[in-house]
Amino acid sequence: MKKIGMGLIFILFLFAPCLAQVNDLLLNDFEGPICGGPEGTVDFGAGGGSSVEVTAATDIKYSGSQSLKVTYNAVSGGYMWVARGFGLDAKNAAWIEKPELISWDKYNAISFYVYGSDSQAQIAFDIKDNGNEMWRFLVGDNFKGWKQMVCPFNEFFARSDWQPDNADKNGVLDFPIKSFQFEPLPEAKGILYFDKVELIKK
Repeated sequence: MKKIGMGLIFILFLFAPCLAQVNDLLLNDFEGPICGGPEGTVDFGAGGGSSVEVTAATDIKYSGSQSLKVTYNAVSGGYMWVARGFGLDAKNAAWIEKPELISWDKYNAISFYVYGSDSQAQIAFDIKDNGNEMWRFLVGDNFKGWKQMVCPFNEFFARSDWQPDNADKNGVLDFPIKSFQFEPLPEAKGILYFDKVELIKK
């Protein structure tokens, strides 16, 4: 009996790391080349007088070898976006896993890590649902260093300021989610670092 018991303990110990991570699914960790344009790995841009530059940062990172560095100037009346996922203009901006292969009902939140500078800027985190409707979650840069932002799906709200022309605008968050994007909101200027976007069971 002792041998059987010790064997079970050994097996549990061996697989404990896998069991501990069963609730998380990595969507994006911003490793590899970071570039924009039609063949880019990140879909980003700005308008209305705002500006944004996206690069990789190896000096400030949460995990892996780099993070996503966003240098921005958000002016009144302007806008910007920094997106990854599927159905974007940048052909190589896809996540690790295809949306249709994810068991979305297993997760109730999406999270990301952001390196704050206590700038008091407000950051919109948007997701695009299966009907191309944009949903928003707001966070504040009111801290310093890395922080995980957990965004429960039931706390997102449909954007009322803008929706894509092809959005169904049905007011229902339809899965699968196809993309996510970051947008520092006016008026603010500075640098933000993002890393490790995951689906989690809160």
